[in-house]
Amino acid sequence: MPEPLVINRQITIPGGELRFSYARSSGPGGQNVNKLNTKARLHWRLSESQSLPAAVAARLRERFGTRVNDAGEFVVVSERHREQARNARDCLEKLRAMILSVATPPAVRKKSRPTRGSIEARLESKRRNAQRKRNRRPPRLD
Repeated sequence: MPEPLVINRQITIPGGELRFSYARSSGPGGQNVNKLNTKARLHWRLSESQSLPAAVAARLRERFGTRVNDAGEFVVVSERHREQARNARDCLEKLRAMILSVATPPAVRKKSRPTRGSIEARLESKRRNAQRKRNRRPPRLD
């Protein structure tokens, strides 16, 4: 059973919730690629996990929804390294980074009004532009 994954002070995922599977990796590696299962896949049942606050789980599902498979498992894959153990650690780090990226709620945008100076500058710019275009017209022969 893997050791618990510590995300921050409030969030820790027990090792029992994480399951690894391994497969043959693509890419460089010589004959190793044909013989060893070095690609690591981390499976985590996000819907059944009690270790993640509901708001964080919702943001994680919203932002990384494509990583949730039909069985409701959150899947992280790594085949960056030629060693199985390093790829497994890489999967854990990727999951940790993803959860950290959604751990804090996004800041609420406060509506602000443009300043009087910026409004006047915009209108003056529009007047100058209109005058420039007016000056390009041929003179009227009335």
